[in-house]
Amino acid sequence: MGLNSTAPAQQVTTALRIWDFNGGVHPPENKTQSTTLPIAQPPLPSRLILPLKQHAGAAAEPIVQVGDKVLKGQMLAEPFGRVSAAVHAPTSGTIVAISPFAVPHPSGMQDLCIHLQPDGQDTWGERQRLADYRHESRETVLSYLRNAGVAGLGGAGFPTDVKLNTPDHHPIDTLILNGAECEPYITADDMLMRERADEVIRGGEILAWLLGNPKIVIGIEDNKPEAIAAMREAASRCLVPVEIGVVPTKYPSGGAKQLTYLLTGKEVPSSGRSSEIGVVCCNVGTAAAAFRAVYLGEPLISRVTTLTGQALQQPRNVDALIGTPVDELLAFAGLQSQQLGKLVMGGPMMGFPLNDLSIPVTKLTNCLIASTPAEFPPAPPAQACIRCGLCEQACPADLLPQQLYWFAKAKEYEKAQQFNLFDCIECGACAYVCPSFIPLVQYYRHAKDDIRKESQEQQKAEHARLRFEARQARLQRELDEKEAKRKARAEEAAKAQSARQQPAAVTAPAATPAAAESDIKALKTAAAIARTKVKKAEKALSAAQQAGEHTAELEQELSQLTAASQAAEQALAQAEQSAAAVAPVQAAADIKQLKIDAAITRTKAKKAEKALAAARESGEGDVAQLEAEFNQLNAIAQQAEHALQQAEHTPVAAAPVQPAADIKQLKID
Repeated sequence: MGLNSTAPAQQVTTALRIWDFNGGVHPPENKTQSTTLPIAQPPLPSRLILPLKQHAGAAAEPIVQVGDKVLKGQMLAEPFGRVSAAVHAPTSGTIVAISPFAVPHPSGMQDLCIHLQPDGQDTWGERQRLADYRHESRETVLSYLRNAGVAGLGGAGFPTDVKLNTPDHHPIDTLILNGAECEPYITADDMLMRERADEVIRGGEILAWLLGNPKIVIGIEDNKPEAIAAMREAASRCLVPVEIGVVPTKYPSGGAKQLTYLLTGKEVPSSGRSSEIGVVCCNVGTAAAAFRAVYLGEPLISRVTTLTGQALQQPRNVDALIGTPVDELLAFAGLQSQQLGKLVMGGPMMGFPLNDLSIPVTKLTNCLIASTPAEFPPAPPAQACIRCGLCEQACPADLLPQQLYWFAKAKEYEKAQQFNLFDCIECGACAYVCPSFIPLVQYYRHAKDDIRKESQEQQKAEHARLRFEARQARLQRELDEKEAKRKARAEEAAKAQSARQQPAAVTAPAATPAAAESDIKALKTAAAIARTKVKKAEKALSAAQQAGEHTAELEQELSQLTAASQAAEQALAQAEQSAAAVAPVQAAADIKQLKIDAAITRTKAKKAEKALAAARESGEGDVAQLEAEFNQLNAIAQQAEHALQQAEHTPVAAAPVQPAADIKQLKID
């Protein structure tokens, strides 16, 4: 679907209720000086500096190397992470460096940039278009915009594919194209809508299709009659219903939250997004960039930028290539260096001064103001707050700027957050009306940065704590596992030792005749002592009877000693019987061992005899040595046979019970 579509058009709707928000200011507009000339195309710059982070989110990752030849529109850095956007070559040339360079930032910081040396040919690479995007899947078109580097051109540069990828539980019923451009001096969106209204409308159709075809509302301030007329004419040729919302000129009506309320009457939740109330707001420049990417296959490599200020001879809007140094753009507009007092990127309300004219234009650069000292005089010294309340009346976000100022100054950030510090859009309306010339916005920005840093430190500390606790838990778990394994091994060893000791305990009486002999000896001693005590008691009783003394106690003692002596004699007899029973078992075990020894020695003697016979027949080997070994083994075998025969013919009953010392000596022998 192109610019000259023949499909039936929709009638544009103009009867739209306009709401109003509290606060706001009316600073001098200073817009007419840059709208007298059409959008110009500056000459190719001598060099291009392309920062890898020109958008909200993560910086892009370079996919080229120093020395590479690139073509216009070729991707130089791919998106990294979910919130990111690609960077492309604005013209053909050579990559001469990938190194840090000063980028647009209030601090003048440096960031990693790709340095491109143009070759002057401006040769396009291969361009892939999605003219029939309605036949593609939604995910395909979103991915196409991501790889084309399309990001918001009116605010923080949020990647467009991320903004349009809204959750299903938040259906979108309104798409707002922001053409209010309330900031003084800036006319980039005004001139874009005048000269490229069809691109804005067709790009709006693409964005609406990705959002599920909600209604399109275009918000324009009433100080732009030419742009309003051009957009109404282009909207009359649109294939979807379009409403033109003409809002009163008041700063900051171009803020996303403020314009959403002006056109819909819906308030965006505190610290929330407009998608939560069914509204998505995109800049008209973003819509035009989406059109050029989808229909023409052109990634985002340029943007309309306002060059204005009294230090320029020809203030105007230019279609500047991304990465063009600021000094070359200002030279194209006729910069009078001797009259330059302050160079501001952005508008006078929300912009910031630049100290280096070599920094590049990025996707977020919508205006460069080359002012004279008389145009932007130095701010008077800040005075003490007089509590006039004008800042509260001017705040478009219904905050209490005075309280936020006190909290930010005292670094009472928790209280500042309770007063919704992060709902501040940093429009500068409070500082504009402050009679004490207090730079309120600077305090708010500083407080926000400190809070973000503190939050990051807390997240790092929490992450470190979780990692430490996880490590301690892992170490403790490993110790517990080692202890459990050690206990298991100890239990297994105890069980094995118990199993080994139990059979030994059972066979101990039969296997230890020396211990049995020792017990018999002790029993014999105990029996002899008992007999001696009995004899002494009998003598004492006999003497008492002869003397005529009382003998009842002696008789009782004799009776007890006699019983003890009988018990000792009985225990001795039982032990001798047990020893006699063990002897045949031990003898049988000895005969069995002698049989085994005799068999082994016979086998060794036979092997030695065969080896000796084989050596004699073949004449090989040491026959004398083999013969000596055979004789030795044969003698041992005969001795074993003789010992076995003697053991077998010795009667078990005749085996005398030897003293324990003799048994021990025999074992040693």
